[in-house]
Amino acid sequence: MKKNIHPEIKETNVTCACGKKFKVKSIKDEIQVEVCSKCHPFFTGKQGRVSKTGKVDKFNKKYGFSEEEE
Repeated sequence: MKKNIHPEIKETNVTCACGKKFKVKSIKDEIQVEVCSKCHPFFTGKQGRVSKTGKVDKFNKKYGFSEEEE
């Protein structure tokens, strides 16, 4: 590796829109994010029913399937 061309890596504060703060290593002084593991639906398990079933319902409607046929 060439010397004196790489940026200095330092401990960086990350702030989420939900208010959680944590530290990572980066070349930036501070990082702002919109979602983190505390507020992201995948990690919290609070994913909305509409987003889970929306594609299935759309498929069933498109191809004429309904729940009454079973």
